Amino acid sequence: HVQSPRSFNFIDDFKDVLEQLSQATRMQELKHITQTYFKSVSDIPLRRTTLHIRSSNTRSEQKASKIESTVETFLNTHDNSVCEYINQLKILIYDEIDFSNFYEENNHRKSVLAFLDVINADIFLPVYAKEKIVAYIIIDRFARPQKFYSSIERDEMLVFARYVANIINLLQKRNLDALIHQEKEMKEELYSKHQEINQYKESIQSFLKNTKQKRIGIIFYKQHRFVFGNRSAKELIKININIQDGHPFTKALKQLARDVEEYKSPQKSFTKDTDGNKLVISGVPHLEQNSVIILIYYPDIADILITQRDFLKDPTKWDYLLYLETTKSGTLINQLIPGSGETLLNFKISLLKMALSNKALLLEIAEDDLRATVEILHHISLRETLHVLKVQGPTKNVDIAMQLFGINPMFGIATNNQQPLLKKMDGVGTLFIQNIHFLDLETQEYLAEFIKYGFYKIFRSDQKVVSNVRIICSTNQNLQTLIQEGKFSQNLFNELQKASLSMPSLVTLPEQELNDLADGFTEQAIQTQAFKNLLTLTSKEKNKFTHNRPASLQEFKTKIQNLLVQKSKENQIYEETHFDPAYTLTDPDLIEAARLGKQALKDPKIMAMLWNKFKNQNKIATFLGVNRSSVNRRCKDYNLI
Repeated sequence: HVQSPRSFNFIDDFKDVLEQLSQATRMQELKHITQTYFKSVSDIPLRRTTLHIRSSNTRSEQKASKIESTVETFLNTHDNSVCEYINQLKILIYDEIDFSNFYEENNHRKSVLAFLDVINADIFLPVYAKEKIVAYIIIDRFARPQKFYSSIERDEMLVFARYVANIINLLQKRNLDALIHQEKEMKEELYSKHQEINQYKESIQSFLKNTKQKRIGIIFYKQHRFVFGNRSAKELIKININIQDGHPFTKALKQLARDVEEYKSPQKSFTKDTDGNKLVISGVPHLEQNSVIILIYYPDIADILITQRDFLKDPTKWDYLLYLETTKSGTLINQLIPGSGETLLNFKISLLKMALSNKALLLEIAEDDLRATVEILHHISLRETLHVLKVQGPTKNVDIAMQLFGINPMFGIATNNQQPLLKKMDGVGTLFIQNIHFLDLETQEYLAEFIKYGFYKIFRSDQKVVSNVRIICSTNQNLQTLIQEGKFSQNLFNELQKASLSMPSLVTLPEQELNDLADGFTEQAIQTQAFKNLLTLTSKEKNKFTHNRPASLQEFKTKIQNLLVQKSKENQIYEETHFDPAYTLTDPDLIEAARLGKQALKDPKIMAMLWNKFKNQNKIATFLGVNRSSVNRRCKDYNLI
């Protein structure tokens, strides 16, 4: 046994080999890993090492090569003494056997040497599983001339063979692809449950917060005037409801009181206080005094469920209804779609479900609304980086595939040392691919494999890399038709269909829901309470939207904003009316910064976020409405430049 110094650090470097073996799902991958391992450990050229899987174990119908036939003949015909000799050595190294046979010649050594001569091998390494040879590794004769194999190398080869045997056993006995796919699905389910638990905790905390300060205000309404019945009513209502007739809160109270008087029955509705918190107003008739008693309080779980549960046919969605009304994630979705009704409510719940998951998602939504929806999904999932890949037309080269997966270095294509997106964004990113139907079929297959198993192959190679990137795709085509025409991958379609989101068309939306949506956008746009009554949309204006319906939420918002600006100018209050500066924005982070305005300069985190998004001081200054010198000073203070 030869002793020699080693450059390969077995303890450290073998961890990488184990990771590669654990990710192998096909026999061909094991052959590639074997060649790479012996190249790094023993400096053996890649093509001089071969791993052969015995055909009887893999059920292969391929015709055996000459070497494989020779090996099979030898393994099936050698006598017991040769068998015991091979079991004793565990690895057949030509030079060592030849050396021993020179000084102590015997028949079993001669048989083994003759066998190694026939297959032209320096090393024959049997791979055992349950005391049976399931495979073997052959290193060609003179693969490493003028250099012997040391005892350390011998031991390392035996260790490697043991691990390879375990992987072969797994591949033969089980469907490893199915196991990896099942593991990925379990991880996704676990992630969704974890997110739901966090939403549940946040929802309960919001109720507990209001419970600690549980107050019920009492108001009497008689002869068109309101009279406070207790101190809690004054604390909950911070405006003069007998003077400020145009205030939305006053209007809600009066409408409730009129309904109670007209129908002579209890009525209940929701409104908001001056701070934007949701309140319940409940009225009952006081027949003896010919008045209305109104109770005002913060809602509890029952209040929220009772008012909207009729819109939900599936009771399992009730939890998500609570999350929509009581969590930050729900607030973001309600800002995106400030409407109510059965159609919109069910869509918002579906959107929240998808936001709490990390499954690959297919969006079928109007193009103008895509970015806003993706921003919401990305923000709720708490990922750091959003990359948008818009495919403008059918791809005819490998540029996008290289951008996503990298490229096999054997092709010699320069990548400027840039990491593939799936590696660069691992664990922190959301990748949005717009117009997924334009990708070429080969890239689609690579993407389908990544979505299914959680690892991707470097383009045009068998090397696998694990990655955790949320994939969101969009299309405006019928993918089933494209599959029939051979233009879209069936495998990718199967994966994307597991989680898809289709927004209801505003063209077919019930009229009442469209009107509620218009009121919601109007409420968002106007910040000045004093003019909200004056700028509220009339029935005639809403009817115009009904007869000339917008194609997207973004178009609807823009039309409403233009109408409100026009009305404010006609009433000569444009300068005094403060419209929300974040009204047209879709990124939740930018919305917060826009509403802070110049105050955002005082927050290091917000300034860091703005710098990461814009990378330009002039753009930040324009966005916040401040001068560039202020931005420059703050960027230096926060070490951003």
